[in-house]
Amino acid sequence: MFAIGSSLKEARLRKGLDLAAAAEATKIRSRHLQALEDEQFDVLPGQTYVRGFLKTYADFLGLDGQLYVDEYSSRFWVSEDGGPRTPRKVRVRRKHHGRIELNMIVLTLVAIIGVTALVIAAWKFGGTTPPARTNPPASAPTKPTTVKRGSLATLVVQATGGSSLVDVHVLGSSGRVGRLLFHGTLELGESQTFVKRDIWLSVSSPKHVVLSLNGASPLPLSGSCPVDVAVTPQQITQQPTSAVSCH
Repeated sequence: MFAIGSSLKEARLRKGLDLAAAAEATKIRSRHLQALEDEQFDVLPGQTYVRGFLKTYADFLGLDGQLYVDEYSSRFWVSEDGGPRTPRKVRVRRKHHGRIELNMIVLTLVAIIGVTALVIAAWKFGGTTPPARTNPPASAPTKPTTVKRGSLATLVVQATGGSSLVDVHVLGSSGRVGRLLFHGTLELGESQTFVKRDIWLSVSSPKHVVLSLNGASPLPLSGSCPVDVAVTPQQITQQPTSAVSCH
């Protein structure tokens, strides 16, 4: 068993987010996120909403959303006859989760010990002065667009030249278009923000829409026909327009 609310809050603070920013990214009201962090589940609309909010919020913070849903269900879920739900599956999942964490700790300690041993050996057999650190070659500077694997893409979609119908989906690792995040018309001046690993957009009027990735300068879309756009933490890629003419 673990503290649902405090672990959510700690994860949010590690990301440097306040409740308003988290609410904008998850489309969950700030007061509902506050209730999750305070474990005041009775002030939320219902048990089904609590589980949906928990999964969305935990996944957004880089946690295991299903683990939080199972933990809530084992401790707080009340069935229609007023009895608590049997938490058998939850205990199995927590055990597996704890085993994974233990394995990660062991591997980390082994890596630290190995590096320490190499440093000591190099110092002992190479002289009395530890080896000096070498600077990276000037000919191979770090590219500013490089993003660590596993980071999220923060995408802002804004209508600047007029209105446009926009569909936003999660893009799976196999390239398949997955769960729908947003469907609607962005009016002039309106914007939507999405924080996901990989994102797929369908834009009906690309000339009216600009995209901004991870705080970079807005990128206008090209063409007058509907376009599809793939977004990763590293880049925005507009897909080739179909050969079918449009007016």
